[in-house]
Amino acid sequence: MTDATSIRPAPRRLRMSALPGSLIVGIVLLAPLVVAAVAGSWLAPYPYDEMNILSRLQPPGADFWFGTDEFGRDVFSRTLVGTGSSLVMGVAATALSLLAGVPLGLVAGYKGGRVGEAIMRAMDVLMSFPPILLGILVLAVTPPAQWKAIAAIGIVYVPQVVRLTRAITLELMQEEFITAARLRGESATYILFHEILPNIWPPLAVEASLRVVFAILLGASLSFIGMGAQPPSSDWGLMISEARPFVEQAPWIALCPGFALAIAVIGINLLGDGLRALLDPRNTGAH
Repeated sequence: MTDATSIRPAPRRLRMSALPGSLIVGIVLLAPLVVAAVAGSWLAPYPYDEMNILSRLQPPGADFWFGTDEFGRDVFSRTLVGTGSSLVMGVAATALSLLAGVPLGLVAGYKGGRVGEAIMRAMDVLMSFPPILLGILVLAVTPPAQWKAIAAIGIVYVPQVVRLTRAITLELMQEEFITAARLRGESATYILFHEILPNIWPPLAVEASLRVVFAILLGASLSFIGMGAQPPSSDWGLMISEARPFVEQAPWIALCPGFALAIAVIGINLLGDGLRALLDPRNTGAH
C-alpha cells in the first residue's frame, strides 16, 4: 500500500524575504494600536475616567492633545484605553466564531448527507438575519455587557466560517492523501484534525483577519446604540455615541476615536491582503 507521506503535497515554503507591501504597511499601522491595547492605561497621560467639569469641552492643546469631552475627561487617554476594549472584542469574537465554525464546517464537508445538510440549513437561517439585527436579538434578552456583545458577534459570524471551511474540506476530500488515509483505516476524527485541518489554515487565517474587521465594526455599532460597552467605558463606539450632542461644538470628541477606528480597519484589511498574497500558492514555492 502506498504510504500517505509520499502522496501528500510537500509543505510550501514562504519566501519571507519578499513580504508583500500591504502586509508591511498593515503591521506598521497596527503596531501602535497593539501597544496601546496592551499598555494604554500606563501610556495615557490622564486616568480615562477622571472628570473635571472646569476643563469640559476644551479644544486640543498642550494639556489635552485631543481635547476633553463633556465631563472634562481627556479624549486622548480615553481613546488609548479604549483600544484594548475594541481590539479584544474583535479578536475574541473572531476566535469564538472560528472555534464554533471550523469543527462544524469540517463535519459538514466530511460527512455530507443529512448531517451536512442539517448544519448548512441551520447556517442559512442565521445568515438570513442582518448581522446588526442578529446581534441585537442575542443581546436583547439580557442586560447589555461587553462579554455578551463578544458572544453575540461571535455567533453572527459562525455561518461564514462554516461555509468557507466546508468548501475547502470538500475540495480536499478529492486529494490522494485523504484517500490514502482512508485506505489505512484512519478514523474520521484523525482525518479531519490531522489531515484536513492543517491544510486549510492559510485561507482561514485570511478569513480570520477579515472577520476581525467586521467584528470590530459590529462591536462599535452595538456600543453606539447602547447594546455593547456601557458607560463609563472608553469603547470607541460608545465614545462616538456620547459625542453626538456635541459634534458641532466639540467635534474632536468623535474625531479621535473615529480616527483610531479607521486606522484599525485599514491596518487589518491591509494585513489580510498581505496574508492572502503571502499564502497564495502562486507566489510561493520550494527552494
